[in-house]
Amino acid sequence: MSKDSWRIVARRTGGPEVLEREAFDPGPPGAGEVLVEHEAIGLNFIDTYFRTGLYMASLPTGLGAEAAGRISAVGDGVANLMVGGRVTYVSPSPGTYATHRRMPADRLLKLPDGISTETAAAVTLKGLTAAFLADDCAKMQKGQAALVHAAAGGVGAILVPWLTDKGVTVIAHSGSAEKALRAKASGAAHSLHGNFADLAPAVRDLTDGKGVNVVFDGIGAASWTASLGSLAPRGLMVTFGNASGPVPPFSPLELSKGGSLFVTRPTLFDYIREDEDYRRLGASLFDRIASGIVKPDINQRFALADAAEAHRALEARQTVGSTVLIP
Repeated sequence: MSKDSWRIVARRTGGPEVLEREAFDPGPPGAGEVLVEHEAIGLNFIDTYFRTGLYMASLPTGLGAEAAGRISAVGDGVANLMVGGRVTYVSPSPGTYATHRRMPADRLLKLPDGISTETAAAVTLKGLTAAFLADDCAKMQKGQAALVHAAAGGVGAILVPWLTDKGVTVIAHSGSAEKALRAKASGAAHSLHGNFADLAPAVRDLTDGKGVNVVFDGIGAASWTASLGSLAPRGLMVTFGNASGPVPPFSPLELSKGGSLFVTRPTLFDYIREDEDYRRLGASLFDRIASGIVKPDINQRFALADAAEAHRALEARQTVGSTVLIP
């Protein structure tokens, strides 16, 4: 069953060249566990954070936070999952860049008919992120306005239509004219691109000088000033990623000067600690895929063995939408 199992590991931090392939034996599932044979694996910016050392992990470390596939073995005490069943999952500990993985049964999401494992691998982490950001973290309401950075990226391409469906006026910002068109097509009321220095004035022009209620910012350092400058008084800055590096140190007085602003640095896994929340957000994501609100946009496929090349493309901003790795 596992004689041909292999995975991608990093024995040191650094560039994509540190990624290596190695054989391993995942072992049989223990009590309450299942063994999943991966059919597709999601590529996400958080994978590069572990590779570079921005996020700490014991070395050597695996990579990857989401995958989907079929159950190939079931441990004792597992009653609700069967061999052959299709599942998807996200994991707080890296290690999905592998052909197989043992997982706790209660941290797997059953895939509904009509959603392929490739689609699931492409959208589970990003879709759950969009779900908790919009619904649980920012608690956005109809009639509010939001600025979404990297609006044609993995999370952004899901967050924009999700917010639009809630009745939120979305101002999208992207890194190129082509990506801005994609964000507009996904439902953004306004879709901007260009320099961060020009962004806050443009946002205020579009909101009659008020600014937006919430900024969803996965960029980090490069967009920080523009994001704060785009907020309305008592607005919420949701900084959830570091694509350009971590945000700079700042004084709380900056929040006061901006109009009693709020800042949060949320992570998905704090919002899905409870199995009930995990399944609720998963069901919400699957419902939106089924209804066509979220349209999985897989534009790049790499062999898992070519994970280093996938990382290079991601970091060079050469990807659009979602990317999957195929074992």
